[in-house]
Amino acid sequence: MIRAWTLLRASVVLARATILVGALAALPANRAQAHPHVWATVKADLLYAPDGSVTGVRHAWTFDDMFSAFATLGTKSQTKGQFTREELQPLAKVNVDSLKGFAYFTYPSVGDVTMKNAFNDAVDYWLNYDPTAKVLTLHFTLPFKKPVKAKVLKIEIYDPEFFVDFAFAEKNPVKLIGAPPLCAVWTEKPDDPHFLSSQNLNKAFVPSEAFIGMGAQFANRILVQCP
Repeated sequence: MIRAWTLLRASVVLARATILVGALAALPANRAQAHPHVWATVKADLLYAPDGSVTGVRHAWTFDDMFSAFATLGTKSQTKGQFTREELQPLAKVNVDSLKGFAYFTYPSVGDVTMKNAFNDAVDYWLNYDPTAKVLTLHFTLPFKKPVKAKVLKIEIYDPEFFVDFAFAEKNPVKLIGAPPLCAVWTEKPDDPHFLSSQNLNKAFVPSEAFIGMGAQFANRILVQCP
């Protein structure tokens, strides 16, 4: 069956979740709302080589329970209400294959220069399911095509069309793995008092060129400074 991430962009974007299909068909375009329908909590590790260059970004994205429920529909499991890493591996592959066409929602830059097509294909990808919280976490690593050695590195994580709202985890959202001792890291996310961080799913979202780029306003930023 069609899975959640394979529906992420059906026309202008992947239609992200099967729960929206009926609502979109029933509601007129003038009811469109530019707000997210999927929420993901982000943790990231920046991976360093011995020479101090950054070789990749290791992500862990935990999705909201509603999205997780629909993403796992049809997935066979030996234990009801639980999924092993092996049982979820086909879905993990679908996820990373779908994300590839959208730069994995991960945008690095050095200084003021954005690095386009910076990553090789995702590796070490897998999903785990928390049966208590009933949520999926997608793990994957993005290797840089060329290791990055820079005094200032910025990595932004966002969906340009703002269907998925990414937010850093409250505790230890970013780690530097193997970085030189004097490197420092911090995170930023702009606040918008007019934006509602949670929305009822009975409100409609219709992909529109008018919304393209809107997600950058809510980008999660990782900033690393090294001597």
